[in-house]
Amino acid sequence: MSREAYLILENGKVFGGLSFGAEKEVIGELVFTTAMTGYLETLTDPSYYGQVVIQTFPLIGNYGVIPSDFESKHPALKAYIVRNRCQEPSNFRCEGVLDTFLKNEGIPGMYNLDTRALTRIVREYGVMNCKLTYSLDNLESDIQQIKDYKVKNAVSSVTAVDREELKAENPKRHVVLWDFGAKGNIARELVKRDCDVTVVPAGTTADEILALNPDGIMLSNGPGDPQENQGIIAELKKLCEKKLPTFGICLGHQLLAISQGAQTHKLKYGHRGANQPATDTESGRVYITSQNHGYAVVGSSLPENARESFVNGNDGTCEGVAYTDMPAFSVQFHPEACGGPLDTAFLFDKFISLMDKQ
Repeated sequence: MSREAYLILENGKVFGGLSFGAEKEVIGELVFTTAMTGYLETLTDPSYYGQVVIQTFPLIGNYGVIPSDFESKHPALKAYIVRNRCQEPSNFRCEGVLDTFLKNEGIPGMYNLDTRALTRIVREYGVMNCKLTYSLDNLESDIQQIKDYKVKNAVSSVTAVDREELKAENPKRHVVLWDFGAKGNIARELVKRDCDVTVVPAGTTADEILALNPDGIMLSNGPGDPQENQGIIAELKKLCEKKLPTFGICLGHQLLAISQGAQTHKLKYGHRGANQPATDTESGRVYITSQNHGYAVVGSSLPENARESFVNGNDGTCEGVAYTDMPAFSVQFHPEACGGPLDTAFLFDKFISLMDKQ
């Protein structure tokens, strides 16, 4: 029998539902993703650090738990909100049930609540904090706690602890993947393209990266406010002076832009899902992309050595930057997808070409 649970929002609204996964109270930043598939990738995406995630798709857990689909070893999100959970998954690759997985990982969940109404609130009022709890006896003090919460030390909480090597069968290049909370498929896409990959922690210096003698630098995705990472930005600026082929994704895209003098801003409710349109500014072609971010580069703040290469088809925000004075480019979306469309996987091939030209 599931226990009653409550989701208290920063604006005082309360949603009742039932508990699954681990039973513990948490406070986090409430966000939603519109992805219809890939819930395991969502759960294990480090970019959700500090957040309570709403799945807008109504049935979650129908293909169970498949470890080979994970994007990291453990979830980084605070809690998981779904309309209906599936307790009897059906898939030949299934190795477990979602409820058990969340219990083992210490992640609380809620189901049997109106996720459509909840999502509409976030869309109207913007991202806000919330608390998952099992009692409303201390509602006033709970709301104050919720208002005081802020996601902090996000990158340092999810980055690799030690350096890691991933070997290709037929290595032709060496890429350093600077890990700010990297999804696993970024490295897999590089290895697939005959790259040996050295994953380094976020605290690695520019000199330490250069000492590895890379052919190219991959700047990974990651969570939190990009401006919180001033130490990384300073090292990245030094690295850019060496003119190495560089490819940035998501947070890596934002950090690269900041290192060159651009600004970022927080979006009202972010872009999270597998159906975000990104328009190529040169060809006008629209690609459907997978995204997960709450901040964006301010396109008008880009320096003279940079131009917008992609913009969001819905709100016009910056989705990509190309640099004219160094072999570097970046995108806000996820070309490695998983879950999501692979329309922009060609960007990895573009990165390979940059390295080969060098």
